[in-house]
Amino acid sequence: MNTSIQSLRNVGILAHVDAGKTTLAERVLFYAGRIHRITEVRDKGGGGATMDSRPDEQRRGITIASAATRIDWDGHPINLIDTPGHIDFTIEVERSLRVLDGAVLVLCGVAGVQAQTGSVVRQMARYGVPCVAFVNKLDLAGADPVRVVAQLRDKLGHNAALLTLPIGRERELRGVVDVLRGEALTFEGEHGEQVRRGPLPEGMHEAVQLHRQRLIEAVAEADEGILERYVEGLPIDDDALLEAARAATVARRFTPVVCGSARGNLGVQPLLDAVIRFLPHPGQVRNTAFDLHREAEIELECDPARPLRALAFKSVEDAYGGLTYLRIYQGRLSRGDTVYAGGRKLRAGRLVRPHADTIDDIPSAEAGDIVALFGTACGTGEVLTPDATQRIAMRPMNVPKPVVSYAIVPKDRAMLDRFSRVLGRLCREDPTLQVSHDPESGQCILSGMGELHLEVYCDLLREQHGIDVFRSPPRVTYRETLAAPVAFDHLHKKQDGGNGQYAKVVGQLRPSDQAYAFVDQVKGGTIAREFISACDRGFRLAMEAGPLLEAPLTGIEVVLEDGKTHAQDSSDLAFQIAARDAATQALARAEVALLEPVMLVEVDAPSQFVGAVQSGLVRRRGQITDSEVGASAVRVRARVPLAEMFGYAGDLRGCTEGKGEYNMELADYQRVPAGIQAELVARHRGER
Repeated sequence: MNTSIQSLRNVGILAHVDAGKTTLAERVLFYAGRIHRITEVRDKGGGGATMDSRPDEQRRGITIASAATRIDWDGHPINLIDTPGHIDFTIEVERSLRVLDGAVLVLCGVAGVQAQTGSVVRQMARYGVPCVAFVNKLDLAGADPVRVVAQLRDKLGHNAALLTLPIGRERELRGVVDVLRGEALTFEGEHGEQVRRGPLPEGMHEAVQLHRQRLIEAVAEADEGILERYVEGLPIDDDALLEAARAATVARRFTPVVCGSARGNLGVQPLLDAVIRFLPHPGQVRNTAFDLHREAEIELECDPARPLRALAFKSVEDAYGGLTYLRIYQGRLSRGDTVYAGGRKLRAGRLVRPHADTIDDIPSAEAGDIVALFGTACGTGEVLTPDATQRIAMRPMNVPKPVVSYAIVPKDRAMLDRFSRVLGRLCREDPTLQVSHDPESGQCILSGMGELHLEVYCDLLREQHGIDVFRSPPRVTYRETLAAPVAFDHLHKKQDGGNGQYAKVVGQLRPSDQAYAFVDQVKGGTIAREFISACDRGFRLAMEAGPLLEAPLTGIEVVLEDGKTHAQDSSDLAFQIAARDAATQALARAEVALLEPVMLVEVDAPSQFVGAVQSGLVRRRGQITDSEVGASAVRVRARVPLAEMFGYAGDLRGCTEGKGEYNMELADYQRVPAGIQAELVARHRGER
């Protein structure tokens, strides 16, 4: 295999919001020589961290869009993507993990495993991405890496073990210990750029032996060779242990953990060493595609000599124009090449390597690399090939459904056309942002993952495009579902001369665990086989708007049992209309229930406010699921309907003297209580 492929790493940095992810990324860039000055996330004089280059990111102090760069560490090129930690921007994590081979999971040494930690771990599992964990902020009061590793094991099911231990705690933190080598690492220079190795400090030998033993036990859980030697009491040398740990990490059976303080410039270089040592190179990751012509799955080979296969995973328009981000899975792409995507002919006019908000031109890129095309229009999810006859698809990324909506309209009506064009482009860039139009009110409905998500886009309309908008209060995106089976028997008949329409459908709608299911039980040819798929399309159309709030329907199985076909007047269109109307009419008389999004809410506050926090959540129809009460702080977890969470930030500040913080993520949808459902339906009908 090409040695350049073996040395390459494609890595993302993932975390719960405020775990120190972007601060860590800034140190990584500095120690790798990619930047020559460290700026902090909220550095007023320096304009914010390098990877948070957008003005709104610098103003809010959070990452909103994933940012890519390229560094070199110990002769290994690393494509690095810094992702948002806030749940509202989860699509950035999804699209990044879709093309990455490994990740750095950042955890706060004080807070440990938090709500979004669990979310990103599930996302990593979805795409089969292994990780190295970094326990950050060990210079803060209450930080404990051993406790955090225990949470990784107990709460997230990771077979994790520490490779480094802190020397000193909190403000006395002055370095880390390499558990395997039994050496102390200290970080000297103005920004900790000089790593010094030395003997273990007094009093740490016992702790190092304990954690070396735990490391061996963790690797033995994942490797039979190490397990055999461990059980037989045979010595296990460092090289064998490291090799087994690496194989187990790549296979997602082991998670190596290092620790330190990014802001304190401690422990970052050992993390980079761990990225190179434990995370896979592109040639070690199995990737497949689907040949649409042959209707067969194909293996992709990480080989520059093979035909090009490159996935477009993100498209944006910025100060430089249009950028399409690519992961090259197979083959080579050079500047000026002619390629094809979705049957369209494209020219790779400029091939660039992004670095935060800047780009560097490059002549070519090979299998395994992550690059971008400048000025070449290509849709997210399309696969670039060198031949127009090749139609290749790859597994799409997971796109969560929106849960919050605003009705918005430009303050200046003369901006309507531009407003529509800009919104269309923004929705193409961010598939979790959706625009619809209310046919009754004529309002434009903007839907997204949360209040912050929509606020960011409303601000972007004003600041980047000069379009100020009026917006309604946020509203929840409900779903409707069937509570009991209902039958249908419907004839669609239009025979008034000329080509008529005739179609009859008979069957049932039933509650289902699937979002939508279609079951064909037609016997005897009462509905011609060529019209069955048209029936399916018609039933799906009926699922777009329910009888209560005109919200999308989910959890319904359609069973088509019988029907009737006319020799001359039956058609695809007739059966599609018949199926749509049959389902719509059946739903109008059926028992239908509303479903509302329920959030997993996690609140951190001083311990004296535990009662106020819990009672406040219960008043919002919350169900307390867990409380961790420490000496000085409490963490309360609850399930709360999203409709009850609007305005919670202000209430939490009030009941905790401004010292409480919360985060939330979508858990699932649950039925709305009958009384609240009746109110919502009455209000909706009044608005019509």
